[in-house]
Amino acid sequence: MVLITEVSLRDGLQIEPVVVPTADKVRFGELLVEAGFQSLEIGSFVSPKRVPTMADTAEVVTGLAGRPATFHALVLNERGAQRAVEAGAKHARLVMSASEGHSESNSGVSTEEAMQRLARAAEILHDAGVSTEGCIATAFVCPFDGDTPVERVVRVARHYERIGVDVLHLADTIGAASPSDITRAVTAVRDVFPIERIGLHLHSTYGMADANAWEAYRCGIRRFDAALGGLGGCPFAPGATGNIAADDLIHLFHREGVDTGIDVSKLGELREHLAGLVGHALPSALAKIPAVPAEVRR
Repeated sequence: MVLITEVSLRDGLQIEPVVVPTADKVRFGELLVEAGFQSLEIGSFVSPKRVPTMADTAEVVTGLAGRPATFHALVLNERGAQRAVEAGAKHARLVMSASEGHSESNSGVSTEEAMQRLARAAEILHDAGVSTEGCIATAFVCPFDGDTPVERVVRVARHYERIGVDVLHLADTIGAASPSDITRAVTAVRDVFPIERIGLHLHSTYGMADANAWEAYRCGIRRFDAALGGLGGCPFAPGATGNIAADDLIHLFHREGVDTGIDVSKLGELREHLAGLVGHALPSALAKIPAVPAEVRR
């Protein structure tokens, strides 16, 4: 079985020009849980001036409290950690970039500075009983610096291990990684984190996201981020397009006999609901053609 964290409420909506009302976000989160998603990323405690679509994250956290799922919120610094604690968040994802160019664009500081402030953020969160996961942005390719040396990825992974995060996620922020890149990075960081505590966050810019997900699965990865319909992208990474589509990824795994715990009969309606919230069609393959039933083998 694999765990799919649905990220459309954060990484999906953050790049959209429309600001979805809080009540609509909460209702969509409820619908995702009803469909079987056990883990959701629902917002980020970042500057509302830089990312206005995430200004209501505290209210979304409150609105979804008590539902039978794990809800993650993104944190970049100490202020974000304090806001997460004040909002009553139970699970936070710390994010920093392996590459210098993206670190400056995304968080306004160098990788070294990001390490220092995330250490302080982790302390705030842990003192409040908030569980933490760590995400390495541009773990494969950076839009400013090119290919990211695996040594930089391992360096950030070791820092996350020192500050006590529970799970490490490797992010293909601009969707430019290939399967061999996945294998190389996963092989390197599993000397720092056990394979069961490593996840993958993929984007689909160059059409390799599904191949990368399957290669990661073959490497032992059982945690994947995905956004319904392939919504999303990073506003601070030029050229980045949508996340790997949750509906396409679930279809892939089910066709290969891998359970996700998701009720596929609800995905089409959920995808249409999300398209209505953002005001445009979504790019996943299954948005264009129905899935072949998983029980029908080739």
